[in-house]
Amino acid sequence: MEIIKKQITFRGKKIEELKELGVREFAKYLRARERRGVLRQFQVIEDFVSRSKKKLSKNKQIKTHQRDIIIVPNLIGMKIHVYNGKSFIPVDITEEMLGHRLGEFSLTREKIKHGTAGVGATKGSKSKSKK
Repeated sequence: MEIIKKQITFRGKKIEELKELGVREFAKYLRARERRGVLRQFQVIEDFVSRSKKKLSKNKQIKTHQRDIIIVPNLIGMKIHVYNGKSFIPVDITEEMLGHRLGEFSLTREKIKHGTAGVGATKGSKSKSKK
């Protein structure tokens, strides 16, 4: 029994076809908000992609503070460390992330982990001594 891998497409185009397109041509396949963002900052995105490829060839980590970069097909397969305000969070870029921004995958707020209540915080603990 053969396992058939599903061909992933984005708006009817295969990923290989999208990688051949430039950033501005790829913008035609995005929704309106993302398309406007790409067309406004296409030069920044192209510079980021070229710098990332250079760092990959030198086996260096790709670290960035640019959370507003829209993910384009040339970034697929890269591991980018995105700053969340405190540390760099590693993000593996996949096909499903096309058209989203890098910051969406590096959350800035952590889930709150509450500890146990201190002495005097609850009615039952008021009777305990406060040594």
